[in-house]
Amino acid sequence: MEGTIKSVIENGVGTITFFHPQSNSMPGVQLRNLALEIEKLGNDDNVKVIILQSEGDKVFCAGASFDELISIKDIDTGLKFFSGFAMVINAMRKAPKFIIARVQGKAVGGGVGIASSADYAFALENASIKLSELAVGIGPFVVGPAVERKVGTSAFCQLTINATEWQTAEWAREKGLYAEVFSSKEEMDKNIQILATKLASSNPEAMKMLKKIIWQGTEHWDDLLIERAGMSGTLVLSEFTVNAINQFKQKA
Repeated sequence: MEGTIKSVIENGVGTITFFHPQSNSMPGVQLRNLALEIEKLGNDDNVKVIILQSEGDKVFCAGASFDELISIKDIDTGLKFFSGFAMVINAMRKAPKFIIARVQGKAVGGGVGIASSADYAFALENASIKLSELAVGIGPFVVGPAVERKVGTSAFCQLTINATEWQTAEWAREKGLYAEVFSSKEEMDKNIQILATKLASSNPEAMKMLKKIIWQGTEHWDDLLIERAGMSGTLVLSEFTVNAINQFKQKA
């Protein structure tokens, strides 16, 4: 049940594709490998812009791996697991290249955090979002800063508190998470390539400076997100969370 991280570079566009057979969920090793791949392409002079996407049609990313969550038995292991999401978000914000997210399906929990950490997100009409963490006794602590930065405090509260309710792709576009929403994959991919090609021929120094300005005020996230990972790592050990995750697994 291992996932994969693949990347290709073509005409200045670096495309990273992640996959996991369980609805593109994220085990700890997958998160760390994704963060490393983002850092690698970010530091590659042959890459001018990065596209981040996943395989399949129905789900962009289902968030944390329930199998791994249920196996966590101590705080250190919990901290290490949730730090994986911190690594991915920090790699995305610190990459000196613009990152375009291709959200072709639903995003849940950490998947919403990954989409929120992109600099520009394209999505399909079926790319609904949900922050389901509270429903399993945790909370979107690690991804919270990235999501709130993108959609604002009010919308973030709505997602966090009403943790079992899906919000539509159009809702996500209105709140600023998605820049553009399309009815067909062909139309979305066409527009992604148009933007990526334009960026690949733009001034890399100008884009690097713009990226830094866009993310200004997040310099403390290296420490903040690890602190938040500790919160989740503690809560995941609670009897409430263990029972809630087991119930979710039985329904899946």
